[in-house]
Amino acid sequence: METLIRGATELGLELTPGMVDLFRKYYDALIDWNTRINLTGITGPEEVQEKHFLDSLTVCLALPQLMPEGFRLIDVGSGAGFPGIPLKIVFPQIELVLLESTGKKANFINHLVEILSLQKVQIVNARAEDLAQSGGYRESFDVATARALAEMAVLSELTLPFCRIGGCLIAQKKGEITEEIANSVKPISMLGGGHPELKKLHLSYFTDDRCLVVVNKISATPSRFPRRSGMPSKHPLS
Repeated sequence: METLIRGATELGLELTPGMVDLFRKYYDALIDWNTRINLTGITGPEEVQEKHFLDSLTVCLALPQLMPEGFRLIDVGSGAGFPGIPLKIVFPQIELVLLESTGKKANFINHLVEILSLQKVQIVNARAEDLAQSGGYRESFDVATARALAEMAVLSELTLPFCRIGGCLIAQKKGEITEEIANSVKPISMLGGGHPELKKLHLSYFTDDRCLVVVNKISATPSRFPRRSGMPSKHPLS
């Protein structure tokens, strides 16, 4: 885990031996389950440390400096647990919800939470469009994260309804996204978000223009959003 440790230091994070051990167990479980279900095409130890673990931890650059007990974070489209579980390992005080619509992947992260003995973590096997209309989830999170989920116009409809006013969305992106962000400004405003802010990442491990797109929640999301399952991706807001 030397690559992860050095990369975390670049991010201003100091990983304890206990945290490193949890990441090692995470890697072992990921590789084991990946022989049975398709979790990731990235399996080499160095690659996983860089492109999954360290990439997930870059979200910390946009998180509030103070995250007290009771701080709530929802990871939308969590997949194999990224970025939610790496963030939980490093910031154990957060209350984490991992939302994953694919049953087999939800089973994996449920197993992962058990073997890592993580507390205050809930795995929900559902679609974002449905869960965001449910009491206890709608507009109740300090932060919503999303990694490789969809373009910003679609992603915003699937995530911003979860954020409380004063909270924010942190979306992980890479490459040239100027046009994508420009096309998302109006939909984000319709959903109660402020102007999207681009935070470029400057880490020695990444050379592919990775960035974070941060959207502050400034007003309530109208009750008609998100629309029914499938509609945000089929007919993006414009």
